Amino acid sequence: MFKDLIIYRIAADWLADFPALEEALGKAPFAECGPTQQTSEGWTPPRGQENGALAEAVAGQWMLRYTAEEKILPASVVARKVEQKAKAIEDAEGRKPGKKEKKDLKNEAVLDLLPTSHTKISSMWVWINPAARLLMVGTGTQARADVVTSMLVQLLPGFALALLDTQTAPQAAMGQWLYDQEAPAGFSIDRACELRATDESKAVVRYGSHPLDIREVREHIKQGKRPTRLALTYDNRVSFVLNQALQIRGIQMLDSATDGRAQDVDAFDADVALATGELARLIPALVDALGGEGRQELGRGLAPHNPNSVTGPATAPTDTAPDESPF
Repeated sequence: MFKDLIIYRIAADWLADFPALEEALGKAPFAECGPTQQTSEGWTPPRGQENGALAEAVAGQWMLRYTAEEKILPASVVARKVEQKAKAIEDAEGRKPGKKEKKDLKNEAVLDLLPTSHTKISSMWVWINPAARLLMVGTGTQARADVVTSMLVQLLPGFALALLDTQTAPQAAMGQWLYDQEAPAGFSIDRACELRATDESKAVVRYGSHPLDIREVREHIKQGKRPTRLALTYDNRVSFVLNQALQIRGIQMLDSATDGRAQDVDAFDADVALATGELARLIPALVDALGGEGRQELGRGLAPHNPNSVTGPATAPTDTAPDESPF
């Protein structure tokens, strides 16, 4: 169900009301693009049933499905159409269109092309854990998550978000785990990571399907390279990649998690229960491994999420003496 997650803290003063959430989503249902409409977005039934509910509650977890449609208009196709229109004016009137007129011709060209253009439809899972006051968006792209969260902030009175934050920056913690060759309690280090130099060289070293408890990795860290991605497994049940932005990528449920899956329940309910059940354990364990929540104040009066105001994780300290940990 989830391959990637971006995690948000919900403001403490938002009243978690499931009927109110359903009503709010009903104000912005997804509808396909009209003939001259380039984009469309909204909420679709999570169960995939036509005219179904736009929010589903399963085992105390709330599931939403955001859908967007975009008509694909390559710039080269639009430019060719504009040139055709400009040539028609030149042939008919003996003059070349000016800059302003060409801008109008471009708008006309887009409207002409939209009805027959190809479309791209994409969807994202949105998971609200009301008890933990967390919201998770099923994407690894911050810009796409911002679109979804901005829409929810507009629809839900008093709803405000901030990206989940931890006392220790993920990059610094991952570097320490790799340097010490020891994962935090409950986790194990897998066989993939990416290290990037912080100097002007911007050198990158990637390991895939390779043991990381080797001297070479420690040497890279001593030389100033910092991890931007690290593959981990939690409790022998969920494997994933943690990145420096505290995003959880490449989520995979292992056999030990799926073996006990109930066979006599609705498939959607079973998928939600499995994914949210495992991840609801992983997320707080990961936060604990990163020193607990919050380098910034989260709680009452929390402002709506502004992607421009969110700072990246702190840079790990610079290298020290060769025989000492750089952390």
